[in-house]
Amino acid sequence: MVVLCVAAATTFWILNALNKDDYTTIVDFPIEFSFDQENYMAVKPLPESVQIEISGNGWDLLRKYFNVNNTPYILELDRPANSDYILTSDLKRTFSEFITPTQLVSIVDDSIHYQIDPIRTVKLTPVLDTTSFSLAENFRLVDQPVFEPNQITVKGPESIIELFEGKYPINLDENRLKDDLTKNIELSASKELEKFISLEEKSVAVSLDLVAFLEGNKRLKIKKINFPRTVSLEEEDPLIMMYYLVDERKTDELKEIEFEAILDFAKRNKQDSTIDVQVRPMPAFLDQVRIEPSRFRLRYE
Repeated sequence: MVVLCVAAATTFWILNALNKDDYTTIVDFPIEFSFDQENYMAVKPLPESVQIEISGNGWDLLRKYFNVNNTPYILELDRPANSDYILTSDLKRTFSEFITPTQLVSIVDDSIHYQIDPIRTVKLTPVLDTTSFSLAENFRLVDQPVFEPNQITVKGPESIIELFEGKYPINLDENRLKDDLTKNIELSASKELEKFISLEEKSVAVSLDLVAFLEGNKRLKIKKINFPRTVSLEEEDPLIMMYYLVDERKTDELKEIEFEAILDFAKRNKQDSTIDVQVRPMPAFLDQVRIEPSRFRLRYE
């Protein structure tokens, strides 16, 4: 019986208290943004509420505190890309009218931040993601990959479009390639971007031309330049070898070239009395050229 009396008294006290005015509290009041969503897009989650300090009847404050039947306050944005915030001081009058019969004491934050971009449709150049493929050992691309179509149409918010810097990465998903390749690749946005951008083209064809570089070596003929009579190499009649990779299309041309190991005394290192080997000629179709030995010590008589 005592418990029932205490419960009844407590309930009566709470109900009586809630009927009084002049209470003050801080609540999270719901807000919504209204803007042209055909031409603009939010690139970050928009705020869903704003903290306000209000005063009024206990029942009214309780309903607003627990967000009971609170209609969101609408923020109308005519040109949402022109700014990234709203000053809450500009909202006080209309907000006060909106939340009646409670009274607005203040809006806690001085501004409400958002990021809404204009939607753009652009043409991007497809490029291979270099991490999405590899070539077999000693194979090279003859030229840049060829794409069909050579432009990809992308639609999305401006700041996201700018991340691409004019290029759209293509995932080839191939390893240790050693033959020419033509592959049709389905296009899709990454999981991070799929909610922001759309692609007009559904697929792109990429063609790669490959060439093998063959291992080879040659013994070089030594040619001394500017050597005084009193200077010679510490190692007499040295064997100088050149090791290289050669474009397989140039092997016949390579056979016609006579290479020389040039030792120019004028280019010696005077501090340690050494001289480096220079190879002439050095055609562009050779790769990873290595000379052994590449340096000699000089002997002075």
